Amino acid sequence: MNVLEVKRLCKSFGPIKAVDDVTFNITEGSVFGLIGRNGAGKTTTLRMMMNIYTPDSGEILFYGKPVDNDFKKKVGYLPEERGLYKKMTVLDTLLFFADVKGKSGNDIKKSANEYLEKFDLADRKTTKIQDLSKGNQQKIQFIATILHDPEFLVLDEPFSGLDPINTDLLRQIIIELRDKGKVIIFSTHLMDFAEKMCDYISMIEHGKIILDGKLSDLKTKYAKRNISMNYSGDISFLKGNPIIESIEDFGNTTGIRLKDASQIQNLLKLLVDKKIDIKKFDANDISLHEIFVLLAGNKAGKEVQNV
Repeated sequence: MNVLEVKRLCKSFGPIKAVDDVTFNITEGSVFGLIGRNGAGKTTTLRMMMNIYTPDSGEILFYGKPVDNDFKKKVGYLPEERGLYKKMTVLDTLLFFADVKGKSGNDIKKSANEYLEKFDLADRKTTKIQDLSKGNQQKIQFIATILHDPEFLVLDEPFSGLDPINTDLLRQIIIELRDKGKVIIFSTHLMDFAEKMCDYISMIEHGKIILDGKLSDLKTKYAKRNISMNYSGDISFLKGNPIIESIEDFGNTTGIRLKDASQIQNLLKLLVDKKIDIKKFDANDISLHEIFVLLAGNKAGKEVQNV
């Protein structure tokens, strides 16, 4: 069932069309990723969903009805530009934001302390926000977003400023919330996070949706002519080869896209003949990063790709 429906949203700022006819649906019990490069229109779209910006046209439906103040009470919103009161202490900050959402009392205070323990901040509850590191402020902002137990989470670049350990913790909590039936939408320009966490994605480029659907289906569709490979040696001889469409070097892994899927065995033979030490050769495998590069770097990819 669709919890949220975004229909043909448009928003301009002067001559700049920031969001252009954006449409997507979000289903129950899912993690939805709105992905794209910086400035693509992700934050503007989320702000219209939160009624911070008014759309020039289009509509947003929550369980089939236009979003209203009732929606705001049910949603936890982590904005891209974080907003904490610097002079307040950590615990007072959490209790204040929960109270704004209509939640207070001993249960909320207990939950706040449990989250502080989980995020290794139990000893900082009386510390002023201004005295925390940027990463710890980010953790407090996230706790404040989820403390009132919202049905729906909107997270704008939630991993910004976090070290790898806290990134993993945040990701784990998001998945736990999904498993409890929460609906989660987050925006990111980091394809690795989206690929690991999302059930569904919409990819936005220059304000337009250029890819939309279930992530596993999208990967199957775009992997048909793709090889993911680890190797040692020099494969520069492949550049300009008539069977190769593109080569993307990601450091430890290289993605090779063929002009025709029937050429997979010919590629493997070329590599063996050149005595390339192949450590991994996965046919029909593609990363979300590669799909993004393929579409965002291709003007023909401006049309929506649906699965």
